[in-house]
Amino acid sequence: MLKDITLGQFFPGNSILHKLDPRTKIIATMTMMIVIFLARSLWAYLLLGTFILLLVAISTIPPRTVIKSLKPLIFIILFTGSLNLFLTRGEGAPIVQWWIFSIYPEGIAFAAMMASRIIMLIIVSTVVLTYTTSPIDLTDGIERLLAPGKLIRLPVHEFAMMMTIALRFIPTLIEETDKIMSAQKARGADFTTGSLKKRVQSLLPILIPLFISAFRRAEDLAVAMECRCYRGGKGRTKMKRLRMGVFDLLFFISMIGLTVAVIFVN
Repeated sequence: MLKDITLGQFFPGNSILHKLDPRTKIIATMTMMIVIFLARSLWAYLLLGTFILLLVAISTIPPRTVIKSLKPLIFIILFTGSLNLFLTRGEGAPIVQWWIFSIYPEGIAFAAMMASRIIMLIIVSTVVLTYTTSPIDLTDGIERLLAPGKLIRLPVHEFAMMMTIALRFIPTLIEETDKIMSAQKARGADFTTGSLKKRVQSLLPILIPLFISAFRRAEDLAVAMECRCYRGGKGRTKMKRLRMGVFDLLFFISMIGLTVAVIFVN
């Protein structure tokens, strides 16, 4: 399961999405998240689903990788869908009724809508942003978008660097957790059987070395940055300047068209 968590990973490529300006992808991701929450009808969800599948195809990211990003959140998707399935009341007679549970057609529709919404949010945030944007480009994009905050003395560069480092270290910590679990299993540890209390207690031999390793990595990174005379964003220049091109303009136009279309079909 840990190997299925692909959040924060970057897959190098030469697709149109890879070539887009990181600011374009950040704005597009936020816009699509808002549009997904605005969708209310079946046609709106079909339109969004088609657009997202088109983005996956353009990104050249293997569909298997996209599906793997959903596996760690299967429980949340099923739990949210089940909760809305049984708690949503309809105007007519229920389709299924057992004990205190009743399933209405409106409940089925609302549960499918909520599950689809979560799936689309995950795919958009990974395929459009993290999978196709390197950590350096992501840092530059966030810093440029938050540049007006410098007028009120906000630590924009430090904030962007902190977010990117946190995102970058997710795959590293997942890999470290997998190694620790394998080492514990080799010593006879069991994480799958026993009561809930026993399973929680069995996680302590994992969490303690994981925290120690995380603090050690943070200290090593801080020392490396100090040795390279890192002093924040003040006075720093960029090796690669961000420039928006034709594809960025076309992508913005497509996002505007998608937003208008979803509002119209609602």
